[in-house]
Amino acid sequence: MSEPLGAGRVPSLMLLDAASLYFRAFYGVPESITAPDGTPVNAVRGFTDMVSRLVTEHRPTRLVACLDLDWRPAFRVDALPTYKAHRVPGEPDTAPAGVPEEVPDTLAPQVPVILEVLAAAGIATGGAEGYEADDVIGTLAATERSDHVLAVSGDRDLMQIVGDDDPAVRLLYVGRGLAKAELLGPAEVAAKYGVPVGRAGEAYAEMAMLRGDPSDGLPGVPGVGAKTAATLVGRFGSWAELRAAIEDRTDARISATVRSKLAAAAPYLAVVEPVVRVAVDADVHLDRPDALPTEPADPERLDALAQRWGIGGSVDRLRAALAR
Repeated sequence: MSEPLGAGRVPSLMLLDAASLYFRAFYGVPESITAPDGTPVNAVRGFTDMVSRLVTEHRPTRLVACLDLDWRPAFRVDALPTYKAHRVPGEPDTAPAGVPEEVPDTLAPQVPVILEVLAAAGIATGGAEGYEADDVIGTLAATERSDHVLAVSGDRDLMQIVGDDDPAVRLLYVGRGLAKAELLGPAEVAAKYGVPVGRAGEAYAEMAMLRGDPSDGLPGVPGVGAKTAATLVGRFGSWAELRAAIEDRTDARISATVRSKLAAAAPYLAVVEPVVRVAVDADVHLDRPDALPTEPADPERLDALAQRWGIGGSVDRLRAALAR
């Protein structure tokens, strides 16, 4: 079982999938939680409390809240027009890239407040033009050279970044909420999905390409489910090797039946890799150094936000978490 990273204040970098967390906060905390003027602040309060709990339990020394600066990047839409097309108006072949993902009317005004709270607290945010938060996380994890990394997200795509290299990378998967979070490393991903442990992250991405993901508009290969996909990627050392074997009818690692399904999906398989793979070379910019402060960067501003939005309890918990 993978151990928590950051325990005992070992140097560690926590990377938050900010949108994933504030969406979960919005749906997990009642909208009856409001500011003094009646404005809903359920996402603000829930997100702030999540950050406090994560900092308290995992004790990172560095932290970045990673942002979606483009939730539907052009390079992914150009490769596969169906990518997230069902989340925007229009048909899959006409839905434009860069259109903001539909955000509930009462959540949208809370996002700037969340960013203000993070700034006043002194917690870094990071983003990359033309990339999703997953790519920001993937790039920061891949380029980290000193501290262990713990990504926090409810997005299964980030299972592909886990690794045991030095520094190690883990995913705290919160798809079922923070209370039921799963700490995943290569061993856990391999056990959960039946992919080879030696390259569990990479293999998970390959399995996802074959299986598809309706929530992201990935059709997958018709007739190839998760189990068949995992078995396939376990027989090959790379995506390129698997694709080459589709054309080689003498390669017995692919049955004739499965080969015919893969061959029929050749146009999709030719373009899907950059759609599914998390980028590791995005031009990421942070708004401040990522060292986690022990006290707020702007305490007066944080106090003003707490009063304005009626989130004093959440702000107090955040202060206490930072001070530990």
